[in-house]
Amino acid sequence: MSSPVLFTIFGASGDLAKRKLYPSLFRLYKAGHLAENFAVIGTARRPWTKEFFESTVIESLGKLPDNARQAHEFASHFYYQSHDVNDTDHYLALRNLQEELGKKYQTENNKVFFLSMAPEFFGTIAKHLKSEEIVDGTGFERLIIEKPFGTSLETAEKLNEELAQTFKEDQIYRIDHYLGKEMVQNIFAVRFANIIFENIWNRDFIDNVQISFAESIGVEDRGGYYDHSGALKDMIQNHALQVLSILAMDKPASFNECDVRAEKIKVFQNLKQQNDEEIKRNFVRGQYGSGNIDGQSYPAYLDEPNIAENSQTETFAGGVFFVETDRFRDVPFFFRTGKRLTEKGTRVTITFKKAEDIFGQHSEQNVLTIYIQPTEGFSLFINGKEVGSTFSLTPAKLSWRHSAAALGNSPEAYEKLFFDVLNGDSTNFSHWDEVKASWSLIDQIVRVWANNESPLHSYPAGSMGPQAIFDLLESYDTEWHWKPDIWYRERGLL
Repeated sequence: MSSPVLFTIFGASGDLAKRKLYPSLFRLYKAGHLAENFAVIGTARRPWTKEFFESTVIESLGKLPDNARQAHEFASHFYYQSHDVNDTDHYLALRNLQEELGKKYQTENNKVFFLSMAPEFFGTIAKHLKSEEIVDGTGFERLIIEKPFGTSLETAEKLNEELAQTFKEDQIYRIDHYLGKEMVQNIFAVRFANIIFENIWNRDFIDNVQISFAESIGVEDRGGYYDHSGALKDMIQNHALQVLSILAMDKPASFNECDVRAEKIKVFQNLKQQNDEEIKRNFVRGQYGSGNIDGQSYPAYLDEPNIAENSQTETFAGGVFFVETDRFRDVPFFFRTGKRLTEKGTRVTITFKKAEDIFGQHSEQNVLTIYIQPTEGFSLFINGKEVGSTFSLTPAKLSWRHSAAALGNSPEAYEKLFFDVLNGDSTNFSHWDEVKASWSLIDQIVRVWANNESPLHSYPAGSMGPQAIFDLLESYDTEWHWKPDIWYRERGLL
């Protein structure tokens, strides 16, 4: 079933649009979710023609089309308008183009606006969409916003107030592309479709939860942006806390957006607000120095392009959150994220408490790992008996991975999120209440770090972060389960 709709993408000449948005729209087109009754207006400051825009779209598709004709037919639905977000006349021209294309493609006045621009322009665009009557209340009208949603609670509240002048909360879709990933969504299935996990997913059986977002690359060409953001705002305020909410939520009454969102919001509202001393003790920041990985040398963060001299921006953030609900009170949720770490990977590890010993010998804790990227799947460590005449316990690993064929056919994160927007399903998007609660917590950490009340630890490129993050887990009588740096060191690669 295809959806009649007119997309307007602000920031259509940007890298995100070319890498993610156009290929994702094409996949929906190829799958039949978009057919003849759709059009896309791309806007940006650059003076492109429709022909050049079409060629840019086609180039972004790579090998996705079955043939050149399919690619050209898809791209023919794309139109371009050079646009200054502060110029009223440009919005009047945009409205005229929308009306023309709405009639040509019979889009039934359904509109989706995607703001792939810096957040400081969001309020201006929303205001003009209302004042120039581009948003007119006919058909469905939905707004998709890229992160970051503000840089603090104060800026997020201001931004939300500006958007609320034009759009209602149920029309606003705040993207966190991690929520569109196959294995993040699979957490719901693991938790709520398996009674063996559903009944032990609580403080009585779970010792700790570990969430890792590791990147092997440095800041690359994003130094100017990154130096004003840092790991805490770039990854923890959104991605890590969103994953945590799915792991910690109570079972919803049903798997619809209202029930799921209600339970997620409860998690955010019950995140423990730690005082300054607890923040100093429970949160770690770091910045990568130079290092060697597999024979290749990498510069320190301070030597990267567009980084301020003596910058105090953290490229690593780690620590522990607590969710003060009956289900998870006192259970530590450890997290870490950083650049120039040993290996790229996103994974969640659930460590269960030790079983009562009746054998008089050491047994391992049961550990469930959910692999989110680059590999996707699960593994579960259990204890079994070693083959032989004596009774000796030995750990066994039950493992499952998505096949290459299945991954090839699975939707990309943005494709899934576009599909949800077309169907008015906001389950996999961030609600304002979630954003507000997360910033309330992150702002406290930012304040302590900004006052240099916590040390900025250094860690060598290729490691898994500063020693302080390992010491933190040791203070809770546990350790990180994912240790790729050990494998590399054993082989002389670090």
